[in-house]
Amino acid sequence: MTTTYRTCPRSGLQFESNAEKLMVINAVTAVVALLVGGILAIGVVLTRWPAVHWLAADTFYMVLTAHGIDMLIFWVIFFEIAVLYFASSTLLRCRLATPKVAWLAFVLMLIGAVMNNVTVFQGNSSVMMTSYVPMMASPYFYAGLILFAVGALVACFVFFGTLVVAKRDKTYQGSVPLVTFGAIVAAIIAVFTIASGAIILIPTFLLSVGLISAVDPLIYRTIWWAFGHSSQQINVAAHISIWYAVAAIAFGAKPMSERVSRGAFLLYILFLQLASAHHLLADPGVSTAWKVVNTSYFMYFAVLASMIHGLTIPGAIEVAQRAKGYNKGLFEWLRKAPWGNPVFSGMFISLIGFGFLGGISGVMMGTEQLNMIIHNTVYVPGHFHATVVVGTTLTFMALTYFLIPVLFKREMINPGLAKLQPYLFGLSMYFFCLVMMGAGTLGVPRRHWDLSFAGAAMAYEWPGAAYLMMGLVGIAGVAAMTGGALYIYITVGSLLWGKKLEGGKPSANFTPIPVSAPSVAAQSYGSAGFAAPGTFTLAIVFLVSFVLYYFINWKYLSQVWGLS
Repeated sequence: MTTTYRTCPRSGLQFESNAEKLMVINAVTAVVALLVGGILAIGVVLTRWPAVHWLAADTFYMVLTAHGIDMLIFWVIFFEIAVLYFASSTLLRCRLATPKVAWLAFVLMLIGAVMNNVTVFQGNSSVMMTSYVPMMASPYFYAGLILFAVGALVACFVFFGTLVVAKRDKTYQGSVPLVTFGAIVAAIIAVFTIASGAIILIPTFLLSVGLISAVDPLIYRTIWWAFGHSSQQINVAAHISIWYAVAAIAFGAKPMSERVSRGAFLLYILFLQLASAHHLLADPGVSTAWKVVNTSYFMYFAVLASMIHGLTIPGAIEVAQRAKGYNKGLFEWLRKAPWGNPVFSGMFISLIGFGFLGGISGVMMGTEQLNMIIHNTVYVPGHFHATVVVGTTLTFMALTYFLIPVLFKREMINPGLAKLQPYLFGLSMYFFCLVMMGAGTLGVPRRHWDLSFAGAAMAYEWPGAAYLMMGLVGIAGVAAMTGGALYIYITVGSLLWGKKLEGGKPSANFTPIPVSAPSVAAQSYGSAGFAAPGTFTLAIVFLVSFVLYYFINWKYLSQVWGLS
C-alpha cells in the first residue's frame, strides 16, 4: 500500500494515509454500533419505567442483550482501536505497521459484530452480555464474539508494531508522549482482557456445538469477569489518555509531573483488573481471603492511580490557566475555561462524573461487606453507566468534535447544537446514574423486566420511592438518549454535509517530532504556595463526599439484620 503523509493545517498533526483510513473506518463503525445500541436503549428504558413497561419479557431480554454488547463491547472497542492508531502513528508521526494486517483485524471485528447482532435478533440468544452457562446461546453468538476478539487482538499487535517502527525510524526522541504511554497501557490491558475472554468463550462455543459436555459455572463466572470487567479497564486507560490530550489541545497544558502520571498508569496494569472481584463477592467459588485481599489492599492501588489522574489533569489545566493570568480566587481559571467548546466541556463533565459518581460508587461496590446490600440490584448498572457512559462515551464524543475538522476534514454543522450536546447528554446521565443507584439501594433487581412482579406466586411490594426512582430513570434516560441522538446527527451530518476543509498537501516523507524545549516547573499560586489550589480544593470536596457516602452505606448495612 502506498504511504503518504499530510500535515493538518489546523492542528499541526501529521497523518499517515493508511493509518488515517483505518482511523476513519474504525471510528465510523463505532458510531454505527453506538446508534444501534442507542436505539435499543429506548426499549430497555421504557420497559424498566414502571408507568410505561413497554416490551414483553422475551423481547426485553433480547433487546437488553444486544444493547449491552453493542455499547459495552462494539462501540467502545472499535473507537479505541482508532485511538490506538492515532496515539501511535499520528502522535509519533510514523507509518502504520502492516496496514494489510490492520485491515484484516477490522474485517474480523466487523464480521464478528454483525454475526453476534444478527444471532441475538433471531431471538434464541437472549443470554445477556454475561452469557452465563449453563444458559446457552446459539453457537454463532459465541463465534461472533470470538472473531471480534481475535480482530481486536490483532489490531493491538499492529499498534505495538507501529511503536517499533517509530522507535526504529527515530520519529521521536526520549520517551513516548504521555498520551501514547496511556494508550500502551490500554493495549496491554486489552491483551490480558481478550486472552481471558478466549480462555472461557472458546470452551463455551465448543459446548454450544456439542463437542464438550459441560463448562463449570463457577469457573466460567470467575474467568469471564476477567474479560467482562477488564474490558472496561481498557476504557479507563483510553479515556484518561484522551483527558490528557484534551488538556494539551485546549490549554497547552503539561502534566504537573509526567513521572507521577506514568506511575499511575503503571498501577493500572498491576491492579486495575482486580476490580473484577466485585462481581464475585457473593460467589462461593473464591475464598474469603482472596475476596478480602482483592477488595482492600490491591484495590486501593487502582483507586490511588485514578485519584492521581483526577488531581493531575485538572491541576495541569489550572496551572496553564493561571499562567495566562486567570489568578483571581480559587476558581477563576475554571470559570474562564472554554465551556462553549464541546471538546473541553465534554471532557470536563466526563471527568467530574467519572470521579464522583463512578469512582465513589465503584469503591463502595468493591468493599466486600457493603457489596452485599447492592449486589445484583439496579445499582450495578447505575455504577457502570457512570463509568462507561459518563466516563468513556462522553470522552469519546468530546474527542470526536476535535477529529471532525482534523481527521475527517469537515466543518462541523450546527455548532450551537454541538455546544449544547455534552451538557444535555452528560448531565442527563448524571441524574440517570444517581436515581438508578438510589433505586438499587432500595433493592430494585438488576435484570428483572417487571418491577411489580405481576402474576408471581410470592409478589413483593416495593416502597413508593422505588417506583418513583425507576420513573425518574425513565425520564433521565429519554433525555440522555436525546443527547446521544444529537451527537449522531452532528457527527454523521458533518461527514455528509459539512463543508470540506483543506487537508494539507500529501508528502512521501514523514516529519519527525521536533525537539521541544524543556518544560518549566509549575509556578506557585494562591495561599500556602500550592501550584493548583482550586484543584486541591476540589480534591478535598471529593474526599469529604467519599467519606460521607462510605459511612452512610455502612449504616445501611447495619440495618439489614436487626439485633434483638
